[in-house]
Amino acid sequence: MANRQTTDHEKKMTLEEAGRKGGQATSKKHDKEFYKNIGRKGGEATAQKHSSEFYKEIGSKGGKATSEKHDKHFYEKIGRKGGEARASQLNDRQ
Repeated sequence: MANRQTTDHEKKMTLEEAGRKGGQATSKKHDKEFYKNIGRKGGEATAQKHSSEFYKEIGSKGGKATSEKHDKHFYEKIGRKGGEARASQLNDRQ
């Protein structure tokens, strides 16, 4: 293989590539507990910054976007899954 010099353009990484590379490195260093902790901290910080109106608005937007993407069969399926999971939880308590 011939030695050739790379140009500055060839060395540059896209933002997407850098993010992926950083995410992979982080996931190798940390366990599930780390991610639970940063998720909890982020949730607490968000809750301090925003009112219940904020959550109502984003919930409404998310619900609308989901309903535009899916039909009634999707809701039947997730409803069934939720019911089964709930029944399993109740059975485990007995």
